[in-house]
Amino acid sequence: MATSCAGRKEASLLQTIETDFLVVGSGIGGLWAALGLAERGHVTVITKDLLTEGSTLYAQGGVAVAWRPDDSPELHLEDTVRASAGLCDIHAARILTEEGPEQVAKLIRMGARFDTDHGALALTLEAAHRARRIAHALGDATGREIARALSVQAAARHEVKVLEHTFLLDFLLANGCCVGASSLDLRTGEELRFRAKATLLASGGIGQIYRLTTNPPVVTGDGIAAAFRVGARLADMEFTQFHPTALDKPSYPKFLISEAVRGEGAVLRNSRGERFMPGYHPDAELAPRDVVARAIMCEMQRTKQPHVYVDLREIPPEVVRQRFPNIAAHCQELGLDILTDLVPVTPAAHYLMGGVVVDVDGRSSLPGLYACGEVACTGVHGANRLASNSMLEALVFGARCIKAMPDEALALDKLGPGEPPAPAPTGAALASEAQQRLRARLRDLTWDRVGILRSAESLAQAQKALDEMAEEVSLTPGGQREAAELWNMLTVARLVVRAAALRTESRGAHYRTDYPETDDSWQRRVGLMRGEHNQINVFFLEVQPHGEEACRA
Repeated sequence: MATSCAGRKEASLLQTIETDFLVVGSGIGGLWAALGLAERGHVTVITKDLLTEGSTLYAQGGVAVAWRPDDSPELHLEDTVRASAGLCDIHAARILTEEGPEQVAKLIRMGARFDTDHGALALTLEAAHRARRIAHALGDATGREIARALSVQAAARHEVKVLEHTFLLDFLLANGCCVGASSLDLRTGEELRFRAKATLLASGGIGQIYRLTTNPPVVTGDGIAAAFRVGARLADMEFTQFHPTALDKPSYPKFLISEAVRGEGAVLRNSRGERFMPGYHPDAELAPRDVVARAIMCEMQRTKQPHVYVDLREIPPEVVRQRFPNIAAHCQELGLDILTDLVPVTPAAHYLMGGVVVDVDGRSSLPGLYACGEVACTGVHGANRLASNSMLEALVFGARCIKAMPDEALALDKLGPGEPPAPAPTGAALASEAQQRLRARLRDLTWDRVGILRSAESLAQAQKALDEMAEEVSLTPGGQREAAELWNMLTVARLVVRAAALRTESRGAHYRTDYPETDDSWQRRVGLMRGEHNQINVFFLEVQPHGEEACRA
C-alpha cells in the first residue's frame, strides 16, 4: 500500500502557513469546533471544495436529542445501545446523550432555525427510537440549515480563516507528533504546508468508495487514509451503514428519502404492491436500518426488480407538504408526486461507524491529532448507528475537542518543522480517463463484493482485485486531486475488506452470508493500523458488556 498521496517539492521551496489550530473539513464537526477554538487562538479551516459542500449539507432527518419531558438522556442511551448490536462504548454514549441537549441549545442560540410547534421544538420519530426526539429544520433540510448557520458565524469571526479548494495530502510529523498538514491548492496546483499547535480532522466518511451512495462526490475517505499513513489507530471499518431508502432513478444521484417519512407513517412496498416489512421485523418500517436495508435487498432479489417503493399516500397531504418540502421538490423534478405516486428506492452507502479511534475528548493515538464527526470512531455507534445520532455526535465531541486542544497544544518551537510520510517509489502516472475507469471499477467492486451482503469468497475476490488495481495506479500522483483521491479510495477499501474478512459473524451493518449468526466471542472491536512495509496490523478493543444494568451503571 502506498505511503504517500503526492509527489513532493523540497520543503524549503514550499509555502508554510503558521496557525494555532488547523481544522481539516468544514462540515458540522469542523465548523462547530473551529468556532469554539477561535476563543483560544487563530484557526485555519481547509476544505477541498466549497465551505458548505459535504455530507452535512445533504442531511435531511435531523438531530436526535432528549428534549421533551416524556423523554430522557437515559432512554436515549438505552436506544443507542440497542441499535449498536452490542458494540457501542457505553461511556461515550452516555456523554453523547447527556451532553447533547446543551449543545443543541447552543446551536439554536447561535442561529440555527429548527422547526417549532406552538413555540416548542418540533420533534419527530425515526427507527429504533422509543420517543419523538428528532429535531429538524426546514421540514427535511436540517443539514442545509445547520451548514448555513455555522457558515455565517465562521464568516463573522476574524480569528477563523477558511481556505476553500484546499485538499489534504498528508499530515506532518515531527518527533512522533502531528504538527500540521500538507495540502494541495486546487486553484494553483501548489503544495501548501500548515504548521499548527493542534490539528483537528473532521473530513467525513468514505461513501464514494461504493457505486451507490447518498454521499456527495467529495466524500472519498481522504482523512482516514491520511491518518492511516501516519500510523493513527483505526477501528470498526467493517461497519458501513447502508441507508435503506435512496431515490432510484437512472442517471440521477442517489438522493436520500429520509427515514423520517417512515416515522410519519410511510410504508414500503415491493414491485407487486405488497407491504413486506411486517414479515421481516416486529417494528416493520421502523426496524433498525440494517434490518430494513437487508429486507429491501431480499425483496429486490425475490421480485427481480432494481428497487422497492416508499408509499406516502396514507400520510395527510398537509403533513407531507410541511415536513418534506425538499423531498417533494426533488421528486417533482423527476415527474414524481409523492402525494400520489410510489417513490422508487434502493439501499445506498450512507455512513461509516468506524474511523480514527479517539477518546471522549477527541484525542487520536497520534499526539497533536484530534478527530470528530464521521471520520472519528468514538465508539458511540457500535455496529449500527441509531438514526440521527451522527450530527449530535459531531456537536458533542466537537465541543470536547474545543476544551482539550488548547490545553494540550504542542510547543512547536521544541519540535522540528514536520514532514509527511516518506513518499512511495515513483510510478508512471495514469491518464485522467484511465483513472476514472479505475475509480468506477473500484466502486462497482465494493458494492458487489463488500456491500450489504458479504462472504469469505466475495471478500477474497475484492482483496485480489484491489491489489491488482493498486499495481495500476501511479504511486506518486504528482499533485493531481483525482489521483490522490483514487489512492485514498483504494487505501480505505482495502481497510474495509481487511476488517470485514476478520469479523466471521454477522452483527449490525456487517452481514456475512457464510456466518449469518451473531457470535458472542466477537463482542470486541477490530482495530487496524499501519505496520512495517505498509502492512495492515490488527489489534482488538474490548467492549463493556451491554444491557440495562450496564446502561444505568
